[in-house]
Amino acid sequence: MTAEIINLNRIRKEKARREKASLAEENRVRFGRTRAERALDRIAAEKARRHVDEHRRDDETDPTVA
Repeated sequence: MTAEIINLNRIRKEKARREKASLAEENRVRFGRTRAERALDRIAAEKARRHVDEHRRDDETDPTVA
């Protein structure tokens, strides 16, 4: 009757890998966005910037400054 020999370092490292993989999966769900979603946001930001620039006054005098 012999006991099975286990390597505690290997068990500890495997546990750490499982925990890290679990955390990575949670972060992918929480923060992950597809490339299409990022592109859509970039296009919307560019459109908003262009809209503001088109409505900017061209005159040199600033009416808010006294």
